[in-house]
Amino acid sequence: MNNLNLIPTEKIIERLRYENPWWVSKQIPEVYSTMSKRLYFDLFFPFVKEKNVRRAVVLMGPRRVGKTVMLFHSIQRLIEEEVNPQQIFFIGIDNPIYVYLGLEDILTLCKQSLNLTQLKGCYVFFDEIQYLKDWERHLKVLVDSYPDTRFIVSGSAAAALKWYSTESGAGRFTDFMLPPLTFQEYIHLKKMNHLIYNGNIDYGDKPIPYCLSHDIKALNKEFVHYLNFGGYPEVVLSEKIQSDMGRYVKNDIIDKVLLRDLPSLYGIKDVQELNRFFTYIAYNTGNEFSYETMSKESGIQKDTLKKYLEYLEAAFLIKVLNKVDVNAKRLKRVTSFKVYLTNPSLRTALFSPISETDNEMGNMVETAVLSQWMHREKLDLTYARWKEGRNEGEVDLVLVDDKKFKPVWGVEIKWSNRYFEKPQELKSLINFCKTNGFQKALVTSIDRMGMKKVENLQFTFLPAAVFTYNIGEITLKMKNTN
Repeated sequence: MNNLNLIPTEKIIERLRYENPWWVSKQIPEVYSTMSKRLYFDLFFPFVKEKNVRRAVVLMGPRRVGKTVMLFHSIQRLIEEEVNPQQIFFIGIDNPIYVYLGLEDILTLCKQSLNLTQLKGCYVFFDEIQYLKDWERHLKVLVDSYPDTRFIVSGSAAAALKWYSTESGAGRFTDFMLPPLTFQEYIHLKKMNHLIYNGNIDYGDKPIPYCLSHDIKALNKEFVHYLNFGGYPEVVLSEKIQSDMGRYVKNDIIDKVLLRDLPSLYGIKDVQELNRFFTYIAYNTGNEFSYETMSKESGIQKDTLKKYLEYLEAAFLIKVLNKVDVNAKRLKRVTSFKVYLTNPSLRTALFSPISETDNEMGNMVETAVLSQWMHREKLDLTYARWKEGRNEGEVDLVLVDDKKFKPVWGVEIKWSNRYFEKPQELKSLINFCKTNGFQKALVTSIDRMGMKKVENLQFTFLPAAVFTYNIGEITLKMKNTN
């Protein structure tokens, strides 16, 4: 073992015993066992148990979305399913005590600390794996060397994880993406499910099963709270953190990613510039940008901007949405695009909480809606904007069928009841539907609901909170049936 003389072996073994209290107590620490499970847990756990595939599971996601908690909940479930607690190992790689050790060295110490001769049937959890240099190479070797052992790792510096796990771990890793909390999970964590019931909505000619609310005022109150604080499980459950959201999220999420993870991965020299750029984007979440205006307003060169956008997207902080024209045709040159935070509460952390009458509500609701869709991989979401002579318009969200290059649907995201009373004012949406031969479309409101007919088109109006809840709910159902 290299450089082990820096820290005595018994000290490291002491640490391992401390990190794995279930070796003795048969229980995970109370701080984790008392936390509610995320709804994504039931999707994740089968990967942990999957014995027939020789692959490590890589749990990825932004900081503070509950990856470590999910690992502990997995350990708890394994113990409940009568796996021997002394065959379950948890190692937090971010602890400096392991800094000179490879994964294999750590495993050897695990065996030593329990006097095990082999690791057959064991489950090994490595948390925050990105702190180990060349982790993907180490992990690949372990998967090959220990065919009867399950390896589950988590990591946040997503950019690195995504690249490495796909390139060098080909055929050895299974990726599982844990996104920020959906609005549906938020309602579940806050035990507010009584606000929701199973009903139907009319969309076009047929009723569709849909979750609705008995009390839209109460649901909207939770929705605004979700926009401000809802992306992170700990924040949702702690009023103390909400009162100091700026410090908590900024220190822990933004600063660590912007000032530490990204610069070290990509060799970014001007960390302050990246930080300023992210703040500028966060303030303008949901707006349309062009490289020209962005460069002018931020004073950053275009090539550098492109790189920053790439990094921030890889780190799960932003989502870039590309533009199509009225026929949903891609534009040959990408000159303008929209940028959204991956979760609206990042904006609150940097600036201040918003209330439901603020001007920013529209963009925050759009950001929230988009952040629910992000949980669906391989979905070609765009927005439409066109200007041909006097004919110009915009539709907030358009799904394009990437095989046929045709639009599947368009949604207009509004935080206003005005269009429920005056649907004829939705000129862009009417134009878009007619151009593409659509009979129907969906429009969100504050609290109005129902079907409106305009120029032979059927527009279904839904409260934005209800729409946001259902995207998360339907996504989870789809993932469960796959």
